[in-house]
Amino acid sequence: MRRVAFSALLCVCSMLALAQNAAGQDKAPPEGRSFSPTQVEPTDQRIAGLKLPPGFSIDVAARDLDGARMLLVLPDGSLLVSLPHSGTVTRLFDLDGDGRYDRRAPVAEGVSQAHGMVFHKQTLYLAGVVQVLAADLGADGKLGGWRRIAELPRSSGHNRRTLAVGPADGRLYVTVGSTCNNCAESNPEHAAVLSMTLDGGDRRIFAKGLRNTMGFGFHPTTGELWGMDHGSDWRGDDKPPEELNKLMEGKDYGWPYCYMDRRPDIHSDPPKSKTREQYCAGTEGAVLGYQAHAAPIGMAFYTGRMFPPEYRGDAFVAMQGSWNRYPPVGHSVVRIRFQNGQPMGFVDFLGGFLAADGKTHFGTPAGLAVDRDGSLLISDDSTGLIYRVRYAK
Repeated sequence: MRRVAFSALLCVCSMLALAQNAAGQDKAPPEGRSFSPTQVEPTDQRIAGLKLPPGFSIDVAARDLDGARMLLVLPDGSLLVSLPHSGTVTRLFDLDGDGRYDRRAPVAEGVSQAHGMVFHKQTLYLAGVVQVLAADLGADGKLGGWRRIAELPRSSGHNRRTLAVGPADGRLYVTVGSTCNNCAESNPEHAAVLSMTLDGGDRRIFAKGLRNTMGFGFHPTTGELWGMDHGSDWRGDDKPPEELNKLMEGKDYGWPYCYMDRRPDIHSDPPKSKTREQYCAGTEGAVLGYQAHAAPIGMAFYTGRMFPPEYRGDAFVAMQGSWNRYPPVGHSVVRIRFQNGQPMGFVDFLGGFLAADGKTHFGTPAGLAVDRDGSLLISDDSTGLIYRVRYAK
């Protein structure tokens, strides 16, 4: 009897294993290569060789801002730049109006991984890795004291948070990256976009299944929320694509089990109660895909008047650059063409930071902001430079 029972058990286990294999539940081994191009100096000659569409020009607006990331233009024209390495935010002033910043002053210090910023109704909001702070801007143009409005879940990975305020609901939106490359998160607030009132109340998960969406924003015409998500590493040179997602309340965007058009990720651990295919069928697919491992950081919709009219309502995305493929990609700024409020495709905008042979680079674009005059500001977190792109007919 024991032999029969044992044989029956082996048969059941074999059938389960076959069923699991047939359902695609085996986990594929990692794929890909680790390669980072050598960084070289951003000399005037190299900067002059940067590539832009006809009519556009670029120059340096500020220097010596170590690890410069997110950018925010205040109503008086001063520029805020977050410096996560030092946990500070610096305010830059262009005193003579020549497009270069002449004076700077710290406005926040000691904020671990200070990163995302948004300004709304005379209040500045700042996201660190474990908190969201707020400070009021006085009539004299000076910021008041900081107050904590929200605690965020701790993380040792993907710990750069970003912020936005909804144009229709006036709520604060906070992106929280995953803790890993591929795992089932124990805290549902990781790999998600959170939504809360401006004082940190009524907090809820707006969207989930997003590995690391740092660049996101509301379309200036439709008010719809769009974000660029990082695909997982070690899936090969060309997968999974970096994703442009239309972020909607209550939706699951699939990570870590799915990517792009609800495609099962065979490199991930399978979900516990479903096959990957079953899980992915209930998720929201990406709207557009971009080259894997390009690493999107900042994203900004163009709302200015300096660039040609066809740029209005389009988005710019800073692609920091790859480390998990060969040859490397990224080190650029791309434009997302929108038509009637919907994205149509990616177009190269600013390139040349990465050498043609892929062996060296002199910049990693990170943050973006549209200045009051319509020029585009771009931070470089590897050189501490801030660039300004202008257009002239």
